[in-house]
Amino acid sequence: MKQVLLKLLAAIGALVLLAAVGVGVVVLAAQAMRARVPARTLLEVDLETGLLEYTPPDPVAKLVLRDRPTLRDVVFALERAGGDSRVAGLVATIGAAPIGFGQAQELRDAMIAFRATGKPAVAFAETFGEGGPGNGAYYLATAFEEIWLQPSGDVGLTGILSETPFLRGTLDKLGLVPRMDHRHEYKNAMNVYTERGFTPAHREATAAVVESVFDQMVRGIAAGRDLEEAEVRDIVDRGPLFGQEAVGAKLVDGLAYRDEAYAKAKEKAGKEAKLLFLGEYLRRAGGPHRDGRTVALVYGVGPVQRGESDFDPFSGQSTMGADTVAAALRKAVDDDDVEAILFRVDSPGGSYVASDAIWRETVRAREKGKPIVVSMGDVAGSGGYFVAMSAAKIVAQPATITGSIGVVGGKMLTTGLWDKVGLDWDDIAFGEHATFWSGTHDFSAGEWARFQAWLDRVYDDFTSKVAEGRGLPKERVLEIAKGRIWTGEDARDLGLVDELGGLSTALALAKKEAGIAEDEDVKIVVYPRPLNPLEQLLKGRGESSEPVTLATVRALEAVRPLVRELHAAGLRNDPGVLTMPALVLEP
Repeated sequence: MKQVLLKLLAAIGALVLLAAVGVGVVVLAAQAMRARVPARTLLEVDLETGLLEYTPPDPVAKLVLRDRPTLRDVVFALERAGGDSRVAGLVATIGAAPIGFGQAQELRDAMIAFRATGKPAVAFAETFGEGGPGNGAYYLATAFEEIWLQPSGDVGLTGILSETPFLRGTLDKLGLVPRMDHRHEYKNAMNVYTERGFTPAHREATAAVVESVFDQMVRGIAAGRDLEEAEVRDIVDRGPLFGQEAVGAKLVDGLAYRDEAYAKAKEKAGKEAKLLFLGEYLRRAGGPHRDGRTVALVYGVGPVQRGESDFDPFSGQSTMGADTVAAALRKAVDDDDVEAILFRVDSPGGSYVASDAIWRETVRAREKGKPIVVSMGDVAGSGGYFVAMSAAKIVAQPATITGSIGVVGGKMLTTGLWDKVGLDWDDIAFGEHATFWSGTHDFSAGEWARFQAWLDRVYDDFTSKVAEGRGLPKERVLEIAKGRIWTGEDARDLGLVDELGGLSTALALAKKEAGIAEDEDVKIVVYPRPLNPLEQLLKGRGESSEPVTLATVRALEAVRPLVRELHAAGLRNDPGVLTMPALVLEP
């Protein structure tokens, strides 16, 4: 019987191999037949849909996120295009893109580097905020040489807002009692459940972040539009500005419809220039960093959890699974071809244990002499900072929400709610602390003391590892921790971050740490590597085993806004114990 099974598996493997070879032949033939990059090309990019940090290797994610470009592809495509003599310019559509300030700054840096090669870049927007703010989209647009606005559009430059929902009143009405605590006063995630408004510490930390991001936005707009910072602040106070007012304030170069703006871009690039989408350009021309010594790229995106990384099709949110990310780091560390590791982190935090498991692999890399350089996206808060703190170098954008070195935990007492609906509970327990985490029993005095000891243990471990990883005195870490969030700009000044920038900056540092010459190209390889068809079959997780219809995708897209609101309100999210305090900056 065993031999029969082995023969069957061998036959299946042979069929899969033949199919893979056939697909390879077809792909090679298609590549040979595919049109080349025109001799004079005007690149086109649509930034209305926002950018992903990465596309999870999940069949549902691949379909649901099928039209969403990744930040890495756009940044590296602009890098490739800047040095390509066939590319004569770029035109982009901007307007309602749900792009965070960290991502916006990374794109601005890439666009400024592209323009530094002498090539024109034109931005077109139907409007910057229709019935809402357009701060982030306009901030991004100011990295372009020209901005054209549809005559009916506005510039919703109205300032930065952070709104935090407080559920204490709602919980009181429902009869729910939060029994929680934190380390320390700036660890504000708990306040969403226990307070009716900002505490002094919560207000202080949030105000500092909002002010810092606002100042960065003002400086960027002023530099991009050749205005004084005082002028920009005055314009913000007058916003939103209607189309012609925006022209008068020098926020845009003129009013034009899409066809007119594109015609102006083609005139700059040369009338014979052919339009080519940026993604298609990358496929035809090939991206940078394909040859040379190997640098691994590992993604840690979404809330940190134990187990494997996952993708929630309802919210469109990825999770950073400790098993998946730790294994990817481990494989990269053990691969003799890999000389350095880029670790891209975009996470509000989550499980302490999961964060610690990932942290261990960064320490292991250091012990083996293989440098890890972290590149932070929009947020690297709490557990998201925990996984990064022992890297050789940490790079963040000026607006990256960073830190929140602290811990929060507890439970919700639900007896009051059950009383309101007439539901009774009874239980049988063996063990003095069997009801420790029960929602129908409050903590006893001994249990509360044990819970406090647990918070102290986690906080001491966190701060001690920050001190060790960052080479800071423990006393200094205790001063700047307390669960407080910082912008990347402030975090750099505090020693929590080494440099400001994005993936390109992190890659340069990784090469330097690995002893690779600055002008020497490298090959970037993503870990974990995608499974081939045979591996998918043997693992039982091939795409064919999880069929997804377009109707399913449409249904998911319809409910996603509601799920996002629930996430924002904290009603669906398991906050874990190393979660960043609630902070939503309205871009």
